[in-house]
Amino acid sequence: MGKLNDAARPPHPHERKYRRFPLCYPVHVKFHFGDSVSELQAVSKNVSIGGFLLETALPILQHCPVSFIMTLHGGPVIRPIQVVGEGEVVRVEPHGPGARFVIAVKCKRPISQMQHALPELAS
Repeated sequence: MGKLNDAARPPHPHERKYRRFPLCYPVHVKFHFGDSVSELQAVSKNVSIGGFLLETALPILQHCPVSFIMTLHGGPVIRPIQVVGEGEVVRVEPHGPGARFVIAVKCKRPISQMQHALPELAS
């Protein structure tokens, strides 16, 4: 593939659409691998209403569609809350010792039920 030309690039490439919060929650991820459905457990490293960054022991292919269940607990959350959604893997990188990976997931739809809770959860 060729390079993107400057006209196709956004004016502020480092500007994010949604604010990120440094939150660590367990995330159960499902995705198709070949003819089967695979599942893995991950931990969020940061979360926004538009996506999140995960740390996992196994990689998932970039552009792979995923479904997820993130379990929020602790802090202002009295009982664990499960946030269910779908998204797409937009980035996969090796991370640290022990052959771990960080995986960026963009949500199909913003996680609106977390919009007002994220600042409170992060404090």
